[in-house]
Amino acid sequence: MKNLLYDALNLDPDDKLALHRFSRQAGVSPQKLDYYNRGNILPSGSDLKGICSAGDIPELKLKIKMGILDSSVRDLILQNADEIFPLIENTVKRDNESKSVPPKVLETELGSLYQGDCLELMPHLESESADLVFADPPFNLNKLYPSKIDDNLKAEQYLKWCEKWLAECVRILKYGGSLFLWNLPKWNSYLAEYLNRRLTFRHWISVNIKYSLPIRGRLYPSHYSLLYYCKGEKPNVFHPDRLPMDLCPHCRGDIKDYGGYKNKMNPEGINLTDVWSDIPPVRHKKYKKRNGSNELSVKLMDRIIEMASDRDDVIFDPFGGSGTTYAVAEIKKRKWIGVEVGPIEDIIRRFDNLDEDAQYLSKIRKQTNCLITSEDLKKRIENGWWTPESVKKEKIGK
Repeated sequence: MKNLLYDALNLDPDDKLALHRFSRQAGVSPQKLDYYNRGNILPSGSDLKGICSAGDIPELKLKIKMGILDSSVRDLILQNADEIFPLIENTVKRDNESKSVPPKVLETELGSLYQGDCLELMPHLESESADLVFADPPFNLNKLYPSKIDDNLKAEQYLKWCEKWLAECVRILKYGGSLFLWNLPKWNSYLAEYLNRRLTFRHWISVNIKYSLPIRGRLYPSHYSLLYYCKGEKPNVFHPDRLPMDLCPHCRGDIKDYGGYKNKMNPEGINLTDVWSDIPPVRHKKYKKRNGSNELSVKLMDRIIEMASDRDDVIFDPFGGSGTTYAVAEIKKRKWIGVEVGPIEDIIRRFDNLDEDAQYLSKIRKQTNCLITSEDLKKRIENGWWTPESVKKEKIGK
């Protein structure tokens, strides 16, 4: 999938003389040509005209050979579908027909874990069999994973791979089911376009997780992207948690002045927004379940599972990692199906000590669906701050 621009123009990227000759003829610098080629970016304006002229190639043909199927190309394909289909019919193959089911390595009362490539397992799962799909793929950051997967693919290769397993996720998802995709904003900006043509967009959720790793020449990266889609007009299940209001961490007093609106506030808490600033990264040794890799927060998975599933619903996660999705699903009495291509010992060990996650999850649940937590309520009463009960009494007294 690399060098699509140069391939379309019949240019050899190693032939510097030919590239410079083409550059002069097109009126586009070699640096620009390399930029368009490396990013598989369609040139525009005078650059596009010059490249098409020098390469003696129509703009439409250049788009097709670069795999850039914008609306103009899609419209032409639609108009000529009957003529195009016979040309490609015999080249269409099902890559997974001959692949066997990966071995099952863990089975509980509610779930099953397989060890292998998710693309080997998913073709064997029934269509529309999962109520909730959550995916946290490798981010293509050239990290060394225990599975030894290639995490340094060309952008086109990475996105093509993502589209393969996303297509299976969409097939597996029930009508009315929800799909969540956890990734960097960079990759989700591409994958959202793919999903927008297959599912109904619900939210782009920004999860604020700060790391002390500023990058020169860029804004400080401080959030992950969580895409939320459903199959059909609306999800079958949607009951998001409500959160406590923000309080001063020292005196537990108000950070915001609620004025005369205190009596109108819901005692069950504040509406959940699409910016989540209360999801902690898993750094503490006490909560980490595997070494050398990032892990999903139990709090994140609790929120997603509470919002988009009910008891006995089926949850599928194609990237097991440390098993957070499966552990939270098990504790919350959801059925689950999982697969992990790398070592699975940490996941099995986690299930052997599931009480640890259950206790942590119980602590998290006590901090949801209330305007003020019980711990903060005591401190507010001690300091003479208003509470939902005092506001209610004041209203009755009037």
